[in-house]
Amino acid sequence: MELPQMPELMGLSLLVGLLALMATAAVARGWLRAEEERGGRPVRQKANGTKKSGSKKQKQSQRIRKEKPQQHSFTHRLLAAALKSHSGNISCMDFSSNGKYLATCADDRTVRIWSTKDFLQREHRSMRANVELDHATLVRFSPDCRAFIVWLANGDTLRVFKMTKREDGGFTFTATPEDFPKKHKAPVINIGIADTGKFIMTASSDTTVLIWNLKGQVLSTINTNQMNNTYAAISPCSRFVASCGFTPDVKVWEVCFGKKGDFQEVVRAFELKGHTAAVHSFAFSNDSRRMASVSKDGTWKLWDTDVEYKKQQDPYLLRTGRFEEASTMQCRLALSPDTHVLALANGTSIHLYNTRRGEKEECFEQVHGECITDLSFDITGRFLASCGDRAVRLFHNTPGHRAVVEEMQGLLKRASTESTRQRLQQQLTQAQEALRSLGALKK
Repeated sequence: MELPQMPELMGLSLLVGLLALMATAAVARGWLRAEEERGGRPVRQKANGTKKSGSKKQKQSQRIRKEKPQQHSFTHRLLAAALKSHSGNISCMDFSSNGKYLATCADDRTVRIWSTKDFLQREHRSMRANVELDHATLVRFSPDCRAFIVWLANGDTLRVFKMTKREDGGFTFTATPEDFPKKHKAPVINIGIADTGKFIMTASSDTTVLIWNLKGQVLSTINTNQMNNTYAAISPCSRFVASCGFTPDVKVWEVCFGKKGDFQEVVRAFELKGHTAAVHSFAFSNDSRRMASVSKDGTWKLWDTDVEYKKQQDPYLLRTGRFEEASTMQCRLALSPDTHVLALANGTSIHLYNTRRGEKEECFEQVHGECITDLSFDITGRFLASCGDRAVRLFHNTPGHRAVVEEMQGLLKRASTESTRQRLQQQLTQAQEALRSLGALKK
């Protein structure tokens, strides 16, 4: 019997070994696939679970972001009312010339009209005018209180709204078909309508003041040459337009019309000179015979502007007071209609001064949650209004009542007739009663 040759045995053993390796590899691959299927599902489920929990957290954070911020809380014994209907921050307000309404505008795309007779009531009603596809930053009533104008934040132009009274006592607000043309090249800082109804003023933060007619045509362009404008306004008598800015003065121009009401020209009238640094703001008295100003030099000043400027007569300085806060930050100013009280606002605080004595009488701190954006007395001088967040806050003007008491007591000593004494005594008694009701009568 012959034994097989060695090469044949080796080839056979190699073939058997290769088949064994292939079988082992196939078994191992199947085992790994089974393990992946068993171990992979929980991993994927965990990953999905992480996604779900992550999406829940995102939704919760979105809900938190959507929640409205809380209203700023403020209380004071002289706080008469807080008007709260806006859902955005209020940037401007204006009292109507007849004293019946207060207009406010905010970045919630609305203008609200409030009834002043409701100020001391528990509920404060308002009528809403919507500003389509934009929001108003400034608002002013027309002299006849049948319309108001607004400055559009995105449109950079004026829009006119007409007010039509309904049978139920409310108003329908209708925007005119066309806005005013765009003319300013810098942000607008103030607008105004002359009480005569003859012209509109707009002022921007460069050195431009524009005088318009009511149809949207520019009558005159004023270059203030003050480096930049910080404030501008029309006088209540409608004769003057004034501006202040980087220079230490307030410049006043006269807007001249002919006997037939046709526009003629704008001429320089006079200047308020006496500050040593930039002027933040100014205000006219109700009769336009007095002006007040506040400057970065840390002072406020009261001026007699009832002068014959055409004969080169300059305004007289009546009083200078200290207001150190003005040297470090921008300030706003309001002068009571009778000029007895000066209100100054910086940041979120308001300071009230007696202009006859130059003394600070009241201070309201942290009045709003944001910096105060506007400050104004109502036409009677009974209330001071301020805005800065989503509310308007109204204060009793106790310094005004005290000033009346001082004035009446002085006039009584010089009264020569009994009828005059009776009239002065009546006014004195009314002011004292108002102070007593507010717990502010000094003994």
